[in-house]
Amino acid sequence: MSEKTATGQPVPAAPDKAAAPEPPAPTLLRDILSGSWMVSVLSIFVGLLAGAVLIAAADTNVQSTLGYFFSRPTDLLVSVWQTVSEAYLALFRGAVFDWEAQSFVRAVRPFTESLVASTPLILAGLGIALGFRSGLFNIGGQGQVILGAIFAGFIGYWLTLPLGLHMLLAIAAGIVGGAIWGGIAGALKARTGANEVIVTIMLNSIAGYLIAYLLKQEWFRQTGSANPQSRVVDESAALFPLLPEPFRLNAGFLVAVVATVLVWWLLERSTLGFEFRAVGENPHAARTAGISVGRVTLVAMMVAGALAGLAGAAQVLGTEQKLTMGIGGSLGFDAITVALLGRSRPVGTFLAGLLFGAFKAGGYTMQAQTGTPIDIILVVQSVIVLLIAAPPLVRAIFRLPAPVGKGAR
Repeated sequence: MSEKTATGQPVPAAPDKAAAPEPPAPTLLRDILSGSWMVSVLSIFVGLLAGAVLIAAADTNVQSTLGYFFSRPTDLLVSVWQTVSEAYLALFRGAVFDWEAQSFVRAVRPFTESLVASTPLILAGLGIALGFRSGLFNIGGQGQVILGAIFAGFIGYWLTLPLGLHMLLAIAAGIVGGAIWGGIAGALKARTGANEVIVTIMLNSIAGYLIAYLLKQEWFRQTGSANPQSRVVDESAALFPLLPEPFRLNAGFLVAVVATVLVWWLLERSTLGFEFRAVGENPHAARTAGISVGRVTLVAMMVAGALAGLAGAAQVLGTEQKLTMGIGGSLGFDAITVALLGRSRPVGTFLAGLLFGAFKAGGYTMQAQTGTPIDIILVVQSVIVLLIAAPPLVRAIFRLPAPVGKGAR
């Protein structure tokens, strides 16, 4: 019989203590990776819109029409449209297809240049994405790219080997160099609990100083040039071209395609990939299930570093052909934006690498033909990454519904 109060009303039932607790709030990394494809597309749109505003603001014709806006407002609108459309058309012509070129070769060369620029971004981005999926903020892509380039470049001009074997050995050396650099951070994280963000940032600096030191050593650079650069890699070690001159597209792009497929298989179909994802989702639950979190952390960082090292190898054996102080450029940091835009999925990272490669290739044409500062491309990329890292902000701007299970944030 149910109990009753003094007024004769039944006593409310006590809450069920066995009810399942509410799921914990998602972590920052999980929130970033949970954004929908619509969020990514809208982030690109907003980034291009922000770039359009800056392009218009920097143009002198737009500035002059702004002075008499209230008397003839259409002049400002026409000027803005002409300025922005010319800049973005030049960007497209420099990245995809130049319909004003004098020959078919020159018309399609921009697309191949976009593929050339995207190759190292895809490879390094895959390494960063794999780290993210494993719950690791690998900020050390820059140092891993440099180490991969050092190892691959040195083997490329130091040894004399038959054609084919020399190239494969140089590529393998780049993979090993990046894996070692990533493995250092992974070992420190697994053994001592050191924060991988701080460790990888420090390793970036060490890698930069290391290549600066090596390029001052005669035994390493093997050239009498006064410039800090190495000897050109042997032809037997260089990545073979996929198209004749004047195209620069080489086998590095094929390596990026193969790497994308292998990383997809590793993460989605292999036992090791399941362990990566399990540790990335919940390391405590993974440990309870019998997975060695320390071992997974070490292996994940080594594989991530190997992919970034492969990007460095593709850079020195493919387009640069020699080691210089700027061999890594900003590839390691750009790879973070590529991985975020690709939502840390192999296919998404591949497509994001193509997009950012097109931005890089087309930005030079846009600057040369319209005078638009190429720095605006960096602003566009930064805005895209900012919005990708904050899906609730994009949903708030476009009034998109929150994803199922995320609440009304």
